[in-house]
Amino acid sequence: MTWLVLPILIAVAVAAFVGGRRLALRHERTMAAGQRPHSRPGQHGAYTLIWTLVPALAVLMAAAMFAPGIERDLTASGAPEAVQQLEPFRREAFFADARSVGAGRPAVQIWDATYTELLPAEGRRAERIGQMLDLGGLVGAALAALLGGLFVFSRIRPDLRARNRVEGWIVGLLVACSVVAILTTVGIIASLVYDSVRFFASVPITEFLFGTQWSPQTAIRADQVGSTGAFGALPLFVGTFLIMIIAMTVAAPVGLFAAIYLSEYAGPVFRATVKPVLEILAGVPTVVYGFFAALTVGPAFREFFNGLGALMVGGPLDGIGQYLMLVQNQMALVAGAVMGIMLIPFVSSLSDDIINAVPQSLRDGSYAMGATKSETVKRVLLPAALPGVAGAMLLAMSRAIGETMIVTMAAGLAARLTLNPLDTVTTVTVQIVTLLTGDQEFNSPKTLSAFGLGLTLFLVTLALNIIAQRIVQTYRQQYD
Repeated sequence: MTWLVLPILIAVAVAAFVGGRRLALRHERTMAAGQRPHSRPGQHGAYTLIWTLVPALAVLMAAAMFAPGIERDLTASGAPEAVQQLEPFRREAFFADARSVGAGRPAVQIWDATYTELLPAEGRRAERIGQMLDLGGLVGAALAALLGGLFVFSRIRPDLRARNRVEGWIVGLLVACSVVAILTTVGIIASLVYDSVRFFASVPITEFLFGTQWSPQTAIRADQVGSTGAFGALPLFVGTFLIMIIAMTVAAPVGLFAAIYLSEYAGPVFRATVKPVLEILAGVPTVVYGFFAALTVGPAFREFFNGLGALMVGGPLDGIGQYLMLVQNQMALVAGAVMGIMLIPFVSSLSDDIINAVPQSLRDGSYAMGATKSETVKRVLLPAALPGVAGAMLLAMSRAIGETMIVTMAAGLAARLTLNPLDTVTTVTVQIVTLLTGDQEFNSPKTLSAFGLGLTLFLVTLALNIIAQRIVQTYRQQYD
């Protein structure tokens, strides 16, 4: 049905535009000499198109929203007595199988002989009801388009402010899109706050923020550790902070130096070639980085540290050597290093744009004073671009804090309170995924703790974004 509706709507829209434009031209020819219409014929056509197409789309959207419920009620109300006596869940399954049989597909479930005989007839009846509702939606859309077209055709005249009306519709569409974005954000925050309040009603917020043991699962026996659940999220915060610091240690210098070279030292051909290649890294899925970390970087780091530990065994650093011999593939260093590689194009692209935004007159003035290119970069360009570069670094930190897949595949799931980059750690986002994976009961503190973690992560990233904006706004310098 969609493939039928779409060409019809396009044809109606084109006919409405052409008809409105021709009618406006006809009125324009009958005007007295020296008079001019308020709007152009194309604007009259656009106004006609809007009033013809929008009512039809509104009816089709209403039909798409309410038709399934109406079809379900009509199908259930006319069903045989044996079907109506089924439990609601079984009755819905029966009608689903009836629709499948009516469409020529086999039934999913196995039914008794009585219900098996009823499936074809109920499937055909459900199909007829669906076709009637679809036809009703098309007829309603056609009537709405016809009434809207008649209304607007009766209003077309030279003094009609069609341009203002069309611009008003466009402004209304932009406002609606803005409201949708705002309401989406409000809905996300409201859901996080609501379920977080439910979680903090059973777990004190001080225990959550400053507790050192994270064990949200409920143990089988009462004498086991974490039998009532331990929700100290400090190990998660420390693990997130540790991986973020490692990632920024890799991404910040490499990305900034790459931006300086591409902006000030590279030739036009080299820059036009290398910068797109560098930014390709930003389009690589994070799961690919995770595979790279788990299959390549992790084993390489393990071999390096194990070999280094083997050299230390038996000497004065025997303890450190024994520890390095036990290093495994999953560690915070692997996740942070690969995440830093992922953030390099993010940092370099933003920093390059910020450095290029510094006026050329500052470079020319520095060179006129006898400064070299490196001195100009250190003493003129970087101080001028520092607020924007700092904002880019904070935005990259927010991106690192929210990363999940790389940490899951390269750092492990152990919630440890450690700053050792060679240990397995976990982060807030990984635990949120773990807590909400599978069939979970949303009334238990274990599942609700994911919303507490999500709210904390949201507040941290929001604070970083606000700080980045404040830095840019406070220390921004305007140059002539």
